[in-house]
Amino acid sequence: MPTVAVPQLSVADLDPATNLDAVTERVAALPDRVDVAVFPEYALTGFVADERACDAALERDGPELDRVRSVAAAHDLAVVAGYLERGAGDDRLYNALAYVAPDSDTTVYRKRHLWAGEADVVTAGDERVVVETPAGSTGLVTCYDLNFVGDSAAFAAERVDALFVAGAWPAAHSENWRLLLRARALDGVRWVVGAGRTGARNVPDAPLTEYAGRSAVVRPDGHVAAALSRGERDLVADLDPAVLAEQREFIPVLEATENDGSTRRNSRPGSRNKNGV
Repeated sequence: MPTVAVPQLSVADLDPATNLDAVTERVAALPDRVDVAVFPEYALTGFVADERACDAALERDGPELDRVRSVAAAHDLAVVAGYLERGAGDDRLYNALAYVAPDSDTTVYRKRHLWAGEADVVTAGDERVVVETPAGSTGLVTCYDLNFVGDSAAFAAERVDALFVAGAWPAAHSENWRLLLRARALDGVRWVVGAGRTGARNVPDAPLTEYAGRSAVVRPDGHVAAALSRGERDLVADLDPAVLAEQREFIPVLEATENDGSTRRNSRPGSRNKNGV
């Protein structure tokens, strides 16, 4: 039975070194039985919607992601973490979400649906991504992507067993975050693991933002199996395959779902393709 953890995190914006230390410490403190640790959106870098973002951006094969790979290998678990990515060979920035397997193979999803001022700095990705994880085939999702029902339907057509969602949801709209996590679990009859940023962004000359936290694991029937409030705590939950099978028999919507759009599926767990993606 796979076990997931969400180490709910208060991110240090524009400070990758501090964030990497926090991720390292939080993973080390998890129970040995954890198979996947899911961190929030921009967990490694933080973000502001101006030119300062460039200085915090990371390269996919750079030393910071290598450190995450070392952490995953040392603790024999997968790490899912968001970061601001500098594209290889160009000046574009992306809101990226990395799935780093224990053997260091890395799959990266680039957020497709950008929110508000984010689009002034970040380039949208153009592919949905599914990766094989201890929870089964799993879609990678970032924050505002939750609002797009077409994406949820496409993942249903792929019959994914889980969604791993990295979020940085404003506290003022935290009920929407929780509602959408539940909706995406139910409409695809799958587990949803939502990692919400907590704390606040308090960067000079940038809007002050309080974050919701409220990380949750949601069952395939839409019920919340485990959840946090706003503290920097660890959520640990088992994703029982029997529950998934039972709910899919009870709610057979996947039998009638058609494919919607382009989804990239990796050939093996956590692998890069020939282009390094």
